[in-house]
Amino acid sequence: MSAAARILDANLNRAREALRVMEDIARFALNDAALSGELKAIRHDLREAVETLMPGWLEANRDTPGDVGTSLKTQAELSRSSLADVAIAAGKRAGEAFRTTEEVGKTISAGFAQRIEALRYRIYTAESKLQLQLGRMQARQWRVCVLLTQSLCTLPWRETLRSAIEGGADCIQVREKDMATRDLVQHVRAVIELARPLNVSVIVNDRVDVALAAGADGVHVGQDDLPIRDVRTVAGRALLVGVSTHNLAEADAAIREGADYCGVGAMFASSLKPDRMPSGPAYLRQFVQHYPNVPHLAIGGVSINNIDQLISAGVRGVAVSSAVCKAHDPAAVVRALRIALEHADQPAERA
Repeated sequence: MSAAARILDANLNRAREALRVMEDIARFALNDAALSGELKAIRHDLREAVETLMPGWLEANRDTPGDVGTSLKTQAELSRSSLADVAIAAGKRAGEAFRTTEEVGKTISAGFAQRIEALRYRIYTAESKLQLQLGRMQARQWRVCVLLTQSLCTLPWRETLRSAIEGGADCIQVREKDMATRDLVQHVRAVIELARPLNVSVIVNDRVDVALAAGADGVHVGQDDLPIRDVRTVAGRALLVGVSTHNLAEADAAIREGADYCGVGAMFASSLKPDRMPSGPAYLRQFVQHYPNVPHLAIGGVSINNIDQLISAGVRGVAVSSAVCKAHDPAAVVRALRIALEHADQPAERA
């Protein structure tokens, strides 16, 4: 039997199987027609490349009963915690199989090896896109995110934070534009110490370096801040990445580039950004219709007095700043917002 044929046969089967797993996840879990189509095209192009080899040669040298590797398994291969883990494992398996196929293929046909090399680069790109998309599936859809700024707090900031969490805030975004880096890292760590034991996420506004150093859950960037691609270059998937968007074009770009969630605003006039022209609930409605599975936070002047307008537009989560930070009873404000949001989720009683 030909050792080269056996190696190629095993790795080509491994590559096809991995590609099918990735394609099905892109198709059924992400509903991403473009990515699913690209993975399918890679599978078909791989088949065409294999057809350039001598017909029946690989199958004639196949010896599954005599393969000493069929019974070798590691514990890690027997367990997957999520679809993201399944996709990552499949992507790595495909890349490794393509690499082995390319190298061994050089001993058979230079043209075949070159075609496999081109496919290998395509699978790397597809794998990256799939990981970005699946990372978003792991992002939480928060209900009430409080933008915590010390200078806005009527109460001491720790008291404001504890009260907001008591009222049901499930995310805290630390927004301190003027704080020195060393102080900001310590501040974020203090917020995490209070929030994380209660399963409350902590996001840092703008500063990827601070978010990483402090061990935060994520970073939120604006349209003029570090692009998502650069954030990922620095942080990989260690941080959730949120992006402020003000229209559907900005949302399209953010989601295409791999944002885990989007800030959607401004909903109303806001004291935080008085110069920002509100996009209004109409934009929120567009966002929800186009991206029903992407976590979002409606932001900008949100309060219990206007939450009904956002509920009518399909809101699932809101971000608030002054309404909570300036309150004498932050818990009451957060609790009222959560009750309104959760009541909207309940099916209407039949008459």
